[in-house]
Amino acid sequence: MARPKSDDRRDAILAAATRVIAAEGLSAPTAAIAKEAGVSNGSLFTYFETKADLLNHLYLEIKTEAAEAALGGKPPKGDIRKQAQQSWARSLEWAMEFPDKRRVLALLTVSDDITPASKAKGHQIMAGVAAQIDQSRRDGPMRNAPLLFVVAIMNAIMDSTVEFIQRDKANAEKHSKAGFEAVWRAIA
Repeated sequence: MARPKSDDRRDAILAAATRVIAAEGLSAPTAAIAKEAGVSNGSLFTYFETKADLLNHLYLEIKTEAAEAALGGKPPKGDIRKQAQQSWARSLEWAMEFPDKRRVLALLTVSDDITPASKAKGHQIMAGVAAQIDQSRRDGPMRNAPLLFVVAIMNAIMDSTVEFIQRDKANAEKHSKAGFEAVWRAIA
């Protein structure tokens, strides 16, 4: 009889995958991930049938965490600009606290290993964020642009903001505000 799967071991594998992929990219071997997680390669495949299965689970896990960070577990208060500003600050805080997860999510988002079903579920996970972006751009210059294009622009500004904060921590608040203003002017 097979032993029941451990949530702790599964979580350790996903955490190890994040660290290894952040360092080595998507071509990182599963043996390196298993070693980092402290499990055998065979044990890794007890939890995830294939490397692609592992990547899809990791994608959804990080997407969920990013969405929860952006919305803070509850809808932001105030007018749409204030809501967007709160979500920006929360997302920036998450990006600064978890740079490996942000990097891995960026890699997974463009990976051919992520299935259409996982992408669709990822869009569902981010539905609250997407609704907020749509409301923000309703009357702005990006109102007719594809949502994914708008998100890509916002992510590029987020990446630049993170980079500036990392280089100049003393002015983190100033960079955060400038990044948000750039996003708001671009979309609203």
